[in-house]
Amino acid sequence: MTTHIHILGIAGTFMGGVAAIAKAAGFRVSGSDLNVYPPMSTQLEALGIELVQGYGADQLDLGPDVVVVGNALSRGSPVIEAMLDRGIPYTSGPLWLAEQVLQARHVIAVSGTHGKTTTTAMLAWMLEHAGLAPGYLVGGVPSNFESSARLGQAPFFVIEADEYDTAFFDKRAKFVHYRPRTAILNNLEYDHADIYPDVASIRRQFNQLLRTIPGTGRLIVNGHDAELATTLSAGCWTPRESFGLAEAAPPCDWTARIAKDSAASRFTVHFKGAAVAEVEWGLIGEHNVLNALAAIGAAHHLGIAPERAAQALNLFRGVKRRMEVRGVIAGITVYDDFAHHPTAIETTLKGLRARVGAHRILAVLEPRSNTMKLGVHSAQLAPALELADKSWFLAAKDLGWDLQGAISSMGDRVSLVASVDELVRALAAEARSGDHVLIMSNGGFGGLHDKLLAALRAR
Repeated sequence: MTTHIHILGIAGTFMGGVAAIAKAAGFRVSGSDLNVYPPMSTQLEALGIELVQGYGADQLDLGPDVVVVGNALSRGSPVIEAMLDRGIPYTSGPLWLAEQVLQARHVIAVSGTHGKTTTTAMLAWMLEHAGLAPGYLVGGVPSNFESSARLGQAPFFVIEADEYDTAFFDKRAKFVHYRPRTAILNNLEYDHADIYPDVASIRRQFNQLLRTIPGTGRLIVNGHDAELATTLSAGCWTPRESFGLAEAAPPCDWTARIAKDSAASRFTVHFKGAAVAEVEWGLIGEHNVLNALAAIGAAHHLGIAPERAAQALNLFRGVKRRMEVRGVIAGITVYDDFAHHPTAIETTLKGLRARVGAHRILAVLEPRSNTMKLGVHSAQLAPALELADKSWFLAAKDLGWDLQGAISSMGDRVSLVASVDELVRALAAEARSGDHVLIMSNGGFGGLHDKLLAALRAR
């Protein structure tokens, strides 16, 4: 008899990926979410997955054998209370995946505050390009694949290893469940202020991850990240290789020399001082070069030569919502980017500035993430936007801090706008041919991208 799993929070990228993998593995899958709408709803329905709107207790009448609980659910939700009252078996998405799929695989985990999604997509594509048909779960939509997750073939499974908490009953980081044999540590900064009080508490979760990686495995570590160095000093039992830009100190095992005036779209890869590959691709920015080095280092541990990995990168088309061009109207380019942490905002702007030179960059931000709403990084916002010619913020109603005061040093280079419609009008009036409009949010931003493109067409 086929085991029936019911997934709470199925419309999220991670839990939707778990659903797709479970279906491919032969389970009967149903699920629910507060808002199940296209494209996720159509993707799930096409897989034959039963969907329920909302978190009412009556959905448990479907009779699942086990409920897989997403980390958006908490005590007090009707479905959670009914699940506990009825004694229905339950687990978390990360633990279900670990027990049902990852246990039999060579897991490659990609961790870090920034760059996880892009690096995971790169590495999965390197394995695919090498003919290995890996399983993968990416926290975004990789353009080289048809979906964000798949079961794939043994032995390899590439997973984005998120440090966010697992579920209401398990406050450990998701990644402690995955038991990787190869792991990337991309960087470490303070984030997720809604669940971690300080960066030391995040380091402790990374240290838990390190405790699960075998001595016959491999760590690929950013050699210039001080927080990672502190984490490793607390205990590391696995051989490691470092990566970094060639000009930076200390020297690393995997380095890159970026071609002059290329905006990091061309670079040479070196391993232990010897040139081993050339990359010429469609991505820009030093942060993406570092992502690429990490992926090449991990692929090397899996038996893929750096030259072969570089060939895959030359064909890598990126991830949706990472500097994704949404349209070009009358010489005005509109981008969609997931950046919502000051470091990500700054590195994204740095990469775009290297590409566009003296052309104007108009930066638009929605302070939507839980960390942003708590104001933890408020003092870093103005410096992060230094490379933008003008900036706009959507004034979120639920901010508990003084955004206007935090950005006051930017003077007339910044505006605070009350609504998406007002933002569209302001940008349509300001933008001119040659401008680059960079829209940054970890949400949908009220459909700003399409509304702005429509307004530009109508001018």
